[in-house]
Order: sequence, then structure tokens, then C-alpha cells
Amino acid sequence: MNRLLVPVLLFLAVSPAPTFAQDVMLRVHHFLPTTSTAHAKILGPWCDRLARDSGGRLKCQIYPSMQLGGTPAQLYDQAKDGVVDVVWTLLGYTAGRFPLIEVFELPFMMTTAEATSRAVWDYAQNHAAAEFKDVKPLAFHVHEPGHFFLAKRPVTQLADLKGLKLRAPTRITNRMLAALGATPVGMPVPQVTESLSKGVIDGALLPYEVAPSIKAHEVTRFVSETDSKLPGLYTSVFMMAMNKAKYESLPADLKKIVDASSGIALSATAGRLYDEAAPLSKKLVLERGNAVNVIPAAELDKWKQATDHLDDEWLAEAGKRGHNGQALLDAAKGLIARHGRK
Repeated sequence: MNRLLVPVLLFLAVSPAPTFAQDVMLRVHHFLPTTSTAHAKILGPWCDRLARDSGGRLKCQIYPSMQLGGTPAQLYDQAKDGVVDVVWTLLGYTAGRFPLIEVFELPFMMTTAEATSRAVWDYAQNHAAAEFKDVKPLAFHVHEPGHFFLAKRPVTQLADLKGLKLRAPTRITNRMLAALGATPVGMPVPQVTESLSKGVIDGALLPYEVAPSIKAHEVTRFVSETDSKLPGLYTSVFMMAMNKAKYESLPADLKKIVDASSGIALSATAGRLYDEAAPLSKKLVLERGNAVNVIPAAELDKWKQATDHLDDEWLAEAGKRGHNGQALLDAAKGLIARHGRK
């Protein structure tokens, strides 16, 4: 053997093997189509930021419309159990599982989606962290105030709701519809359009933003809004969650990139995007020829009286679980008000 090669071979034998930065691909799963705000303006840009800031080491593959299987109600567990790496889901699809966060879904609670989304993030960190201990929370947000999308006739007063079969997204909104005299029908939003077209339901509670992406405005003729000067009739809480083990497996620098791209800033951005999407979606509803009416504040006073007991029921349920419900309700309202002043 060449005597010059011996030192080199000895050096290679005792030196550690070189390490290379590993590329990571995150599987991101959600229940809406690619045309939705969630897919096109929240999840897509979030993934782009991860790829950019990591120099291409951290990338995503987004699977919309439940392409990886399961139902919308199973998304949270898919993240918890590592079936996928990241999910975007509506927490109310698993009725009663996250009772403390439901405070934001009470009637006439929310203001703008951005302010309320900031509030939900803060509240979740300080008052409801235990509900989400099995995943890595990336964002919490809400949609803009929801309205009635109706197939046959508008709603102008409380009496108009009696007997109508109306879709609601969550346990709290189902209770609200029942308190208002309607017949609530709980279902995830992907089922709404077919149910409307087949007459299974007479209408649905929806935000403007989602209507065009599921073509709900094509199978309804009327939208009944609540007075925009008042808090919204209802909203729903969404969450972006990451599998805890997947997050912990990331190198420290990639964890920092995930953290910097998530949290209250992402929550606020998501809420703002829903606020901005609402008038654009409403324009499409009007261009379709659908009629829109506004339920005035004076009439909504009756609705508030009819639904006031839902706050009391939520307080009682929180108390049974060992929480100070009034303090939590006050905290949620205070956070919405504080973030609304920014």
C-alpha cells in the first residue's frame, strides 16, 4: 500500500461520518376545497414561509377535501395520533370535546374575526391549554360573523325561524337555533350543499367566506344577515395543530421556524383574511341574484333574550368541570374588547 495513503485512511477510519441536514416533508390535511380561504390563503402561504425560511429543508404537501381519508370530525385525532403531521380543523365538529374554547361560539359574542382570533389564541394559552395538551397548537382563529343562507324564504323576524330545518356547525350553534325556534341539524360544511339541493335542510348557518367554495349560494336564494353594528350572531373556532412527536423530532432551527411562522400572528392573519374575504364572497352571492336582507338591532334584542340562557348553561357546565365559568367568560369578552381596540 502506498505509504502516503496510510495516514489518510487512518484519519477517515477514526473520524465521525459527516452529517447532512435532513429534509422534512409535512403532510397537511383539511376538509375544504382548494378554492377556500383556508387552503389558498392560510395553509398554502404558511407552507411557503416554512420552505423559504428553511432554505427548502422544511416543506409541506397539502391534502384538501379529506383526501387522506376519514371525516372532518377525525382531523384532530389524526394530528394527535400521527396519522398526519398538521391539520386545520373546526373544533366544534367534535361536540363537547373542547368545552372551554366553546365560550367564543356563544351568541352575540364575537366582533371582527381578526380581533376575536387574537383573543382565542391568548385565551387558549392562558385558560384552556390543557384541552390541547396532546398536540402542538399552531393557530386558533374564527370566521367572520355567520348568517342564514336560505332556500325558500328569508328570515326577517324571530317568528320566521319556527319550523325551519337549519344546519349548524357546532354544539353551541345547534342550541342557539333551538332556542330561536328552528330545528337544528348538525353537519360539517362539506355536506351542506348536497343537503340543501335535496331539501334535507331549509337553510344553513354559514359565513359569507365559505359559501362560494362549496357553492352554497347556487342552491339558496336568500341571505339574512344580522346588524353589523352588533356583535356577530355566532362564529366557529378553527385550529391548526401539529403532531407533538413530529414537532419534537425537528432540529432546533426548524422548530424555531415553525414557531416564528405560527402563534398569535398566524391566528390574527387568518382572522383578518376571513374579514377581507366576506365582502368579496357577498359580491358573488349578489351577482348570482340572491336577495340579502338585514335583521335590525331592535328585532335582535328579542333574539338576545331568547338565547341569554345559553350563557348560563355554559357557565354551569364549566362549573361542573371545576372551572370558574364567570371568570372565563369575562376573560374571553375582555380579550375580544382589548384586541378590538388595536
